[in-house]
Amino acid sequence: MHLIECPWCGVRDQAEFSYRGDASVRRPDAAEGPQAVFEYVYMRENPMGWHVEWWHHGAGCRQWVKVVRNTLTHQIAATGKAGDELEAPGQ
Repeated sequence: MHLIECPWCGVRDQAEFSYRGDASVRRPDAAEGPQAVFEYVYMRENPMGWHVEWWHHGAGCRQWVKVVRNTLTHQIAATGKAGDELEAPGQ
């Protein structure tokens, strides 16, 4: 069991959340063309170590939460609201 600190609800069980992807990827502008969209959707990195991610608190407040998590150990270094600027340790 992992615990995630929701900025609105406090510390909660991971079962209340759903992983929703990489929070460091920037969605391309429509003017960048189809190749940029293809790369955004399909050509993703699979990082090992610290990573900033989106999680959705679906069984709680239903808010989006940014989580800084180590993909090897699952240790969580920080959490924040969607607009918060979070960085993985060492970046």
